[in-house]
Amino acid sequence: MVMGIVNVTPDSFSDGGKFYSHQAAIDHALELIAQGAEILDIGGESTRPGAELVSEAEELRRVIPVIEKLAADTRVPLSIDTMKPAVARTALAAGASIVNDVAAARNDRDMWQAVSEYQAGYIVMHAQGSPADMQQNPAYHDVAREVGEFFSERLIALLNESAIASEQVVLDPGIGFGKNLDHNLQLLASLRSFTKWRRPLLLGVSRKSFIEKLTGAKLNERLPASLACATLAVKSGANIIRAHDVAETVQAVRMAEAILQKANAE
Repeated sequence: MVMGIVNVTPDSFSDGGKFYSHQAAIDHALELIAQGAEILDIGGESTRPGAELVSEAEELRRVIPVIEKLAADTRVPLSIDTMKPAVARTALAAGASIVNDVAAARNDRDMWQAVSEYQAGYIVMHAQGSPADMQQNPAYHDVAREVGEFFSERLIALLNESAIASEQVVLDPGIGFGKNLDHNLQLLASLRSFTKWRRPLLLGVSRKSFIEKLTGAKLNERLPASLACATLAVKSGANIIRAHDVAETVQAVRMAEAILQKANAE
């Protein structure tokens, strides 16, 4: 599945401010659906490196009218991209059905209560540090093993401490969230290892800065590398690709699937 990104923010790294008004965000979301997006991920607080925190009231002001309108007018599942339990709860009440939690409830278990109350989908993402400091000096002994240990710990805690079932959970290794270029490449090369929990695997690499570090490509030149990562991720067992460029990503993913199906049939 391809998850389209809707940033209702003035400062997101890729399109900050472009869809900041409610109507611009709604129009963009509808265009992504027309391009083939099967899920929409709506966020009101940037999680780019160095981003400043947004108040709960401001985050709600940004996203709730967009979610309400899209929930009323479309049938595409809506994801709320937030670290705040109160924002998640309000978004779910407004019509969202998935919580994309960058913080993975590491500091506030109330997020799990909100997810449980609405029987929502829940994306557990790995990150080292917070957006404000995560890229200052990321360090691992073995990044793939440590991300795997994090998933194990989160899943055990979820099942033991909340009413969330494993069937509600999606895993995201958090490319670019507290990782340097080598860490990101190691994770991309190790995606297959994260399928052992038999939970959907989400990958978000679209336009990320590690692409520039490797290839020199500026922000608006990173689509080819983003698609390379997406297609290789599909081959490695990823189930959801989070993307800005939905039409191109859908085409690349569907072609990769067709080739893999033919290979498996033979």
